[in-house]
Amino acid sequence: MEISISSRHTTVTPGLEEAVRSKIGQLDRYLDDLDTAEVHFDEARNPRIVDRETCEVTLTGHGHHLRCKVNAPDAFTAVDLAEAKLERQIRKLRTKLQNRHRGRGDTIRTSSDGEVQPVTEATEESGAVDGADTEPELKIVKTKRFHLGPINPEEAALKMDLMGHGFFFFIN
Repeated sequence: MEISISSRHTTVTPGLEEAVRSKIGQLDRYLDDLDTAEVHFDEARNPRIVDRETCEVTLTGHGHHLRCKVNAPDAFTAVDLAEAKLERQIRKLRTKLQNRHRGRGDTIRTSSDGEVQPVTEATEESGAVDGADTEPELKIVKTKRFHLGPINPEEAALKMDLMGHGFFFFIN
């Protein structure tokens, strides 16, 4: 990940730059698609402001933009708080991407004649089924894989009873 560091009204010391590169640089272990990180420091010159240092971090990559702005008494604390905030955002984004990848599966509705129909977006909004105009998009909800080893029918029946299933695939 490429990290650029800038500042306004303050200087970035080599120690602070090293802390930024180590803390922000390790965020790409949570999400591989991160390409660049822009870190900007600013210091408020008002003596009445307790949290004078501001750290703004923008992460971009593969169509995603994550941004946080944190105020703290010193720059090192601001970097730590920004890292924690971005880590939460990355976890939330990763969960969202995983759920989208898995698919949510459509619910099933039965019509008045007893025919089972998948619910489409048009069905949910209007309450009517337009089966003639558009065909609903079917989704695979769950996929399971099993190792099929050769067993005799008695063992297969025993395993089927133990698991409580109504069917059992096996190789005789």
